[in-house]
Amino acid sequence: MDRIRIVGGNKLHGTIPISGAKNAALPLMIAALLSDETLILDNVPRLADVALLQRILGNHGVDIMAAGKRPGDHEYQGQTLHISAKNIIDTTAPYDLVSKMRASFWVIAPLLARMHEAKVSLPGGCAIGTRPVDLLIMALEKLGAEISIDAGYVVASAPGGLKGATIEFPKVTVSGTHVALMAAALAKGTTIISNAACEPEITDVADCLNKMGAKITGAGTPRILIEGVAKLHGARHTVLPDRIETGTYAMAVAMTGGEVQLSGARPELLQSALDVLSQAGATITVNNDGIKVARNGAGISPVTVTTAPFPGFPTDLQAQLMALMTRAKGASHITETIFENRFMHVQELARFGAKISLDGETATIDGVSKLRGAPVMATDLRASVSLVIAALAAEGETMVNRIYHLDRGFERLEEKLSACGATIERISG
Repeated sequence: MDRIRIVGGNKLHGTIPISGAKNAALPLMIAALLSDETLILDNVPRLADVALLQRILGNHGVDIMAAGKRPGDHEYQGQTLHISAKNIIDTTAPYDLVSKMRASFWVIAPLLARMHEAKVSLPGGCAIGTRPVDLLIMALEKLGAEISIDAGYVVASAPGGLKGATIEFPKVTVSGTHVALMAAALAKGTTIISNAACEPEITDVADCLNKMGAKITGAGTPRILIEGVAKLHGARHTVLPDRIETGTYAMAVAMTGGEVQLSGARPELLQSALDVLSQAGATITVNNDGIKVARNGAGISPVTVTTAPFPGFPTDLQAQLMALMTRAKGASHITETIFENRFMHVQELARFGAKISLDGETATIDGVSKLRGAPVMATDLRASVSLVIAALAAEGETMVNRIYHLDRGFERLEEKLSACGATIERISG
């Protein structure tokens, strides 16, 4: 199993190109099931989750052609996927595939909307809390689906097709909003989604669906209106840049010091996180090529942050911020409100010498003057990269184990960091 070896102490200087957003690419790929024509997606990141979803879609009979670099392309430009769901041969998504990635459960929406039936295994994925699918099922039932649970599978049917409805989510849910959007696009009549998630990735999916002929307004706000259409056609769409990757590298620069251009980043996608970084002592400059992050000489100031749905501070950057705060001058407080089991990185950060105490959903981080390298283990996707951030500033060598989590969400992490002066290498086997 691969590991990553890091020797800390180097400042980061240079340019890091930001990849396409994993959290947009996955639902966009799934949305291809809604049409019998080809959907072309540009700027798709090369990630383990993307490769797995290609296998899952292939299981349904979807043909996917991946076009890589063309001569003259930048080496980090994402791949282009040509996705054709002309002939859906199977409406069952089996346990052995769905159990590996939660987002694959979302195929239930386009299969039900277009084929009027679906049988999808209950999902797996990261071990960060329960994250049940009850709100997704509720949304589909509102649209007229008949749903039962049988031997670990969600069995759904809508013999006459789905029908528009009002869906009011009791709490903000990104996955529920994605599922409702896709299902309602082909439903008969009008659907209103209330208390919808406002994340940029929702807007990106809605934009793509509209290019395919859907009639969606209000995406990016808590109230989305969908006028159902009979058929969707092919389209071409570019995946938006990954705001979590952007924030991760911004925090790495704040941790080590130096100055890095995050090429292609869009500041409006993570303004709350950039504001927190400014409070912590980093200098954030927006320019034509993205965002420049620097911390030259000044120490790291402590912050108090509570995670919240967009446009609040993202839960997917909580672990990275905690790593940064281990070196702050004073006590920081981070409250996690989204996932109840998302502090698994605390005990691993403690191996570097970090001082972190937990009280319910709040972590108090007492900054220390230095961290020391240590062998550590990745526990989930975002936690694993927090260990990399800590290691970049730690004295001596760190070995990060179980990095398959990293490969799920960060494209060529060690290459991007080493190009900016980090001593970091992947060790295979």
